[in-house]
Amino acid sequence: MNQAEVHRAIDAIVRIESPKLIGALARMVRDVGIAEELAQDALLAALEQWPQSGMPENPGAWLMAVAKNRALDLLRRRKLHDHKEEELTREVEGRLAEAAPDAEAALDDHVGDDLLRLVFIACHPVLSTEAQVALTLRLLGGLTTAEIARAFLVPEATIAQRIVRAKRTLAEAQVPFEVPRGAELAARLSSVLAVVYLIFNEGYSATAGEDWMRPALCEDALRLGRILAELVPAESEVHGLVALMEIQASRSRARTGPSGEPVLLLDQDRGRWDRLLIRRGLAALDRATALGGALGSYALQAAIAACHARAQTAEETDWARIAALYDALARLAPSPIVELNRAVAVGMAFGPAAGLELADQLTAEPSLRDYHLLPGVRGDLLARLGRLGEAAGEFARAASLTRNARERELLLKRAADCTRGASWSSTP
Repeated sequence: MNQAEVHRAIDAIVRIESPKLIGALARMVRDVGIAEELAQDALLAALEQWPQSGMPENPGAWLMAVAKNRALDLLRRRKLHDHKEEELTREVEGRLAEAAPDAEAALDDHVGDDLLRLVFIACHPVLSTEAQVALTLRLLGGLTTAEIARAFLVPEATIAQRIVRAKRTLAEAQVPFEVPRGAELAARLSSVLAVVYLIFNEGYSATAGEDWMRPALCEDALRLGRILAELVPAESEVHGLVALMEIQASRSRARTGPSGEPVLLLDQDRGRWDRLLIRRGLAALDRATALGGALGSYALQAAIAACHARAQTAEETDWARIAALYDALARLAPSPIVELNRAVAVGMAFGPAAGLELADQLTAEPSLRDYHLLPGVRGDLLARLGRLGEAAGEFARAASLTRNARERELLLKRAADCTRGASWSSTP
């Protein structure tokens, strides 16, 4: 194995082991910021030593042993009063001893609980949504600050500040490193799922920038979702979210053309959809359904995605069922975005006039005033009704509102097509 291959292997190991390591250390030192520093020290030691000595048989246990030693060294270096230093050192030594006498056991015995605790810490409600996303990708996704910044088109310094402030906020609030219980668990888990899906959506349909998609973010969110499904297998909505992301991710290759231009759902080559991801998504949806009870919002969205996945052609899509599922979703989790999606489904199932009637009711909704997809949907429905001049205006307005360059190009093209069509149809 040459040096380049060694470094690639180390990078892969780091991505896998880093969250486990931080989770285990945070349990011991009760501070996620210190835990990450210790984990980074251990990972740097690996980068320095493994290329020369070769990778150990159990990289996770090796990293854990190094990190444990660094934990004690760090505390001894702190500028604390002698008695306080001794007290802290004894406390941490006790925790390390309790964890397990063997490094491998220390990493493996608690890995599930540690990761779950880390998930809830990273998505704690004392943090802003932006901070939750950055910290989740940093601690659980294994992304560097630079990688997170590139993914969200934000200056690296901004992401670094968010992460530093998030860790400081957690420390100052003395947030316990534990899994919430009872009624609090459901509320906190909902927040965690929202963060994971936000990450996925930013990868699936980038808010801004030159690219229509950022597949790496989709992959990070999928990995986090799959981890959650293993950690809390009895939670139906976790499986629902995984199902939704798997099925949506299955379309990734078909969503862009040769030059990176967007390809809309009904125009996609379904032969390019990833059948393995579809099977995984449908299996996750089955798991969510098998747990019983009414389907949650993610599972309902997954059921909608499954309707598309099961249709061999766009014409075979069961739009009536999709509209019914959106009706159920609107009752369960009402929002203007759900209503807009319902308008699309109704327009496909029962004709564009029916869909436009619903979309028109949303034009006075304050939260959608600057949302580019509302005029985009209205433009599509108007075009299908033959009202091409009005459709062109709606597509142009949608283009002015989006911050994604690829999407803007698509919307402007649709506006131009409608303008040409309107001119042609009015020619005597």
